[in-house]
Amino acid sequence: MPRQVLIEPVRVAIHAPAPLIHAGLTSFVARDPRLHELPPDRMREADAIVVAVDVADTSALNLLPDLCDKPDARFLVVVGKQWQADVSAAQRRGVRAVVWWDFCSPDVFARSVRAVAGGESVPTPECAPARPERHPERTEQDIVAARGLAVSELSSREVDVLRLIAEGKQCDEIATELSYSERMVRYILYGAMKRMGTRNRAHAVSYAIRAGLI
Repeated sequence: MPRQVLIEPVRVAIHAPAPLIHAGLTSFVARDPRLHELPPDRMREADAIVVAVDVADTSALNLLPDLCDKPDARFLVVVGKQWQADVSAAQRRGVRAVVWWDFCSPDVFARSVRAVAGGESVPTPECAPARPERHPERTEQDIVAARGLAVSELSSREVDVLRLIAEGKQCDEIATELSYSERMVRYILYGAMKRMGTRNRAHAVSYAIRAGLI
């Protein structure tokens, strides 16, 4: 019988002053057996610290060392309304990923926490985080990253479209292959470009390849 390898769960600490947000994030942790929540008095032991704020500004960044003063502390910031902080300053304070609350599903949350805890990083858009517009066509995998802040993901549809563009196919050919309308293909492509902060198709494909997304 093959030997079973036991994997220790990622230790997560949560700081969320708003009770409803805290309850939501705690429920996300509880739903994933690969995550384990630590109480506030054990925050220094956490592999990833989740901090939820309405506005990510200088005062929010100044709070991070008070929560955990370890030099290698790794933070995932969940933002409700606005990002107003300097990205370089956020990096220096240990922020490794940014997720907008509107798109923080249990799956997105769990994968983001595991990535932050594991030290993963990918090339990211050329601008500071901007709150994306909601749209019913977007999936729960939507996640926002800033330059140097980890974890940027595309939906499976966006990956498919970008992969086919990288193969030299036009929108009408992609529509036929994926059984979408040409209009839907263009919408998916535009959404991927906007999420990644890219200027055109070539830039989007180049970015996605360098980031290992396709």
